[in-house]
Amino acid sequence: MTILVLHGWQSVPGGVKPTFLAQHGHEVINPKLRDDDFEETVKIAQAEFDKHQPDVVVGSSRGGAVAMNVNSGSTKLVLLCPAWKKWGTTKTVKPGTVILHSRADDVVPFTHSEELVRNSGLTASALIEVGTDHRLADPEPLARMLEASEGHVAPGKTDSWR
Repeated sequence: MTILVLHGWQSVPGGVKPTFLAQHGHEVINPKLRDDDFEETVKIAQAEFDKHQPDVVVGSSRGGAVAMNVNSGSTKLVLLCPAWKKWGTTKTVKPGTVILHSRADDVVPFTHSEELVRNSGLTASALIEVGTDHRLADPEPLARMLEASEGHVAPGKTDSWR
């Protein structure tokens, strides 16, 4: 499976999340995104999407906002603590999107993801509460990101979304 991973603001390619996905057998596309120009960042992400036609787009924090602003057709989105209220103009996500967020996030409020789910008409199960901070780099959030990317979630944690 090919996964386009869009990193957060002041982050770099090759971090914990793309490395974790690659270690689990996925082809990971992880471009360097600009911190200073959101429109240019969306163009970079769109070009990578168009070139590689990934099966899934994973966006973390600002990368989640970038993912929301990319024309990704029917490709699945997995958003990690998406910073959509700070960057971009898109206020909804498409059906099938999964959002992972920690209620203890001190960078992007959990309520922003709850609002995004409501705005988008998604079921409550589209939002998975996981982790203890904004990074979502601990074993449980990484495992949930992998499950969501692969199109399934752990039984009893939330409903299937495919």
